[in-house]
Amino acid sequence: MKPNKLRFAVIGAGRIGAHHARIIGRHPDAELVGVCDPNVWRAQVLAWRTGALAYRDYRQILDRIDAAVVAVPTDKHHEVGLAAMQKGIHCLIEKPLAADVEQAKELLAVSEKSGTVLQVGHVERFNPAVLKAIEYIRHPRFVSVERLGPYDPRVSDIGVVMDLMIHDLDILLTLVGSEIESLEAVGASLFSKHEDIANVRVRFKAGCIADLTASRISLKRCRKVRIFQESSYISLDYANASLKVCRKKVPVIRTLADVEVHEPKLPKMEPLRSEIDHFIECIRHGRKPWPSGEHGMEALRLALQITDELEKYELAGHQQSRAFLPNWVGDLGKIAQSVSKSVLGG
Repeated sequence: MKPNKLRFAVIGAGRIGAHHARIIGRHPDAELVGVCDPNVWRAQVLAWRTGALAYRDYRQILDRIDAAVVAVPTDKHHEVGLAAMQKGIHCLIEKPLAADVEQAKELLAVSEKSGTVLQVGHVERFNPAVLKAIEYIRHPRFVSVERLGPYDPRVSDIGVVMDLMIHDLDILLTLVGSEIESLEAVGASLFSKHEDIANVRVRFKAGCIADLTASRISLKRCRKVRIFQESSYISLDYANASLKVCRKKVPVIRTLADVEVHEPKLPKMEPLRSEIDHFIECIRHGRKPWPSGEHGMEALRLALQITDELEKYELAGHQQSRAFLPNWVGDLGKIAQSVSKSVLGG
């Protein structure tokens, strides 16, 4: 073991925690000291796989580590993050940073006071397609985002906005770099008590408009971003880590031959490994992480604003599902039914 290895704990032995433990357990600059989870059997299984020790209570290990990955449920981020950073432990807290903005502010304040690195687990920032796309993006005018996938009961305690869309909100805020002017949101709950599908339109003061759709009730996975700006179009596929850039070769397009299609070669890299590498580098050199606590708080603020917008509307539907729809959407459905009956005899 290198004497200067950082001693790590992974707090939370669920699916995300298991991936963190796998990478940290093999990292040349890290020593995985322990895996913590109230389900001690789950912690023990993961500890066996990674050569660490298992703990039921994360507080038992705080005096033995330099850094922690906080991968517990969102409502525990605040408690665990505070306890760790008050002990001088650097924290990588999975997204969303906290359950609400006040908790996020307190985490930021403790990080500042203790001089610890606070990084938020917005792993899509480290997708090679995202890193490369940033080189081509200049003043986007319209952005379309789709993040669709099948239902996972393990995350039924939060809605799809906080679970999935928050990744894209973080990327969107980074790419556009402008204050938000307004937003509109619609959604529906089908399998859980929270929204399982949501569509949001965000208008920025700089003039950019973004449409985002997140769903966890889709049969197929889709994670794509399309960015339109003056003289170019950028298509980004998160899942396949691919990028396509279409640009005008001449001022006036007459045929497709006047359009240049460029597909940059992207490095083969695991985004989560890059995220952990970045966290370690920030600790080593006293740098502020790219997905800092401040970035995490802004993404959280926007996600909560969207969920508040959904809750403004009437919750219509049967007992097992709710529709988060503005009143005019319901009226439109009634009109469509009326027209159908009169025209089709239905």
